[in-house]
Amino acid sequence: MNEIIQARLASYNAASDGEAENAIKEIIQEIALYGLWRAKFFDVAVFQGGTSLRILQKLPRFSEDLDFMLLEPDPKFDWAPFLKILTEIFEEYGLQPEVIFKEQMDKRIRNAVIKDNSIANQLAVSFGKRDSRKILKIKLEIDVEPPAHSSDDFTYLDFPVDFEVRHQDLASNFALKIHALLCREYLKGRDWYDFSWYVAQGIFPNLPHLEAALRQFGPWADDETLAVSVEWLQAEMTKRIQSINWDEAKKDVNRFLRPTEAESLNLWGCRFFESKLDKLITTHT
Repeated sequence: MNEIIQARLASYNAASDGEAENAIKEIIQEIALYGLWRAKFFDVAVFQGGTSLRILQKLPRFSEDLDFMLLEPDPKFDWAPFLKILTEIFEEYGLQPEVIFKEQMDKRIRNAVIKDNSIANQLAVSFGKRDSRKILKIKLEIDVEPPAHSSDDFTYLDFPVDFEVRHQDLASNFALKIHALLCREYLKGRDWYDFSWYVAQGIFPNLPHLEAALRQFGPWADDETLAVSVEWLQAEMTKRIQSINWDEAKKDVNRFLRPTEAESLNLWGCRFFESKLDKLITTHT
């Protein structure tokens, strides 16, 4: 096992099997990003979503999937050439993951999955020793028809070595997070955790990008009168906040937090998030 990976795991100071598993997933995610950079993937795509906040902005929650979007629409996009190089990079670090993808040329969101048990079985952590059959799964998703008006930025990372990641800027990433809050067909508490984080950072969403995303997918897709403004955002987010089962939302996000961060979930409810929304709107107007 490459010593650099063992040292990386030790830096997390994991206090439980769950924390160790989250840390190992994150190590695999970082190596995957490095492999994609080596494959010139960031010449055509940007990193976005919750995992980008975790890895690039130190969001204090773990995340599962790697989400990307193309810089320009390309219905012919194919994961295959990038995943070939990605697999080779994993092998350089002593890993033997199974990278799976299906032909999905008729779909806007195209998926691949990294499945690995080699890293867990080689590291000194109890969950890996307890069940050698345990497989870690990380999904890669890319939007091949991205909504317009996104902006991007670049960040340097230094694990496993120095490399560069092209990613959405925070305002554009926040816009897509709000799109998820308003349009996702199931409750994901991690979305609301990220919303709270964005507000705390003083970020305001890229409204043109949000409107473009809403016109592509969701209940407003066929609404020709849609005009996303600060007032529209406040009204729709207020309705959404009041519709949430906050106990269920807390259950979703709790397993991705360390105990100290999880304490703040006791505050979650309509009053808490309406206060967050008011702060967002007030700081912009």
